[in-house]
Amino acid sequence: MTDYKTPGQLIEALLAERRWTQRVLAAVLNMSESTINKLISGKQTVTADVALVLEEIFGVDARQFLELQQEYDLARATLVARPDPMRAIRAELFSGLPVAEMIKRRWLEAADIKNMPAVETAIAKFFDVPTINDIEFLPHAAKKTNANDKATPIQLAWLYRVRQIAKEVLTPRYSEDRARASLPKLKSFLSAPEEARHVPRLLMECGIRLVFVEGLKGSKIDGACLWLNDNSPVIGMSLRFDRMDNFWFVLRHELEHVLQGHGKARPMIDVELGAEQSVEQEEILANKAASDFCVPTARIDSFIARKAPLFPERDFLGLAKVLGVHPSLVAGQIQFKTGRYELFRAHLAKIRNCVLPSAIVDGWGDFAPVGTH
Repeated sequence: MTDYKTPGQLIEALLAERRWTQRVLAAVLNMSESTINKLISGKQTVTADVALVLEEIFGVDARQFLELQQEYDLARATLVARPDPMRAIRAELFSGLPVAEMIKRRWLEAADIKNMPAVETAIAKFFDVPTINDIEFLPHAAKKTNANDKATPIQLAWLYRVRQIAKEVLTPRYSEDRARASLPKLKSFLSAPEEARHVPRLLMECGIRLVFVEGLKGSKIDGACLWLNDNSPVIGMSLRFDRMDNFWFVLRHELEHVLQGHGKARPMIDVELGAEQSVEQEEILANKAASDFCVPTARIDSFIARKAPLFPERDFLGLAKVLGVHPSLVAGQIQFKTGRYELFRAHLAKIRNCVLPSAIVDGWGDFAPVGTH
């Protein structure tokens, strides 16, 4: 009985074995002849109820009738189905991007996620491509040179938002000399969280666009360095952690990328900075510059070697005072190097409310009104 293509063919064979007519089967099942004819011809579906009745009459497992019906329905649907390659693209986009969150944060010009044509148009516009087929993180997209190959769609979306905002910012021509000369001034801001308010203007005077964009859920992104052209550097920061030590480490890390000219061929996207040691030379340079800027590595290593495992608070505060930096920076370095994140937690200072009021911001309740006109 496995050679039958439809449940109707199986019913016909069973009738032939018993030398029954359709009229006889109709009488036995208390159905109309028209219904029996439709079941055999495939014009009416063999339901679970009908399959159970047929099993009772013919002694054939009801599952066999249902499996044949399912195969028949699928084969018939395949004949009339029209393949839509856009379905796979939409599935990839929606599995990779938090479209609803992007609409809520007004990154996308779409009022309703159910309006698929409008959503597709908005996503293509956001990624600055003609159609969604051309978005660079899709497997078939030809353009894959504008971002790290390892970056996730969520991280790329954040990066594109940074770039979108940065394009609207007017700055003087970038000067590496001015940027390097600004380092001592930046260093003087390490004494208190409030001093961070001066950072956006100081970098802008050097021709560096500093943009703060709140990260998308799950992005784990800390910052990025990109260039709008060969002489227009951009630093993007997510302020993923509202901590003074993290802010200065990420900022100085990205600034070193700018000073070294990193990120011109492809953006430097930094995810979970400090979580693991990078083997890329560009990241090694940036990490070293950031560590030495916040607290000289040699001083921290020496302090840890001499004071471990007790780390007296008086000595800790004395080190911060000698170095002329806020205790938060010293605490952050000690925590990172020792893995003891319970140490000096009371000295970790918040920074977000200090820096955002004087900065270019998208997120945390604010919306940068750019890129949607």
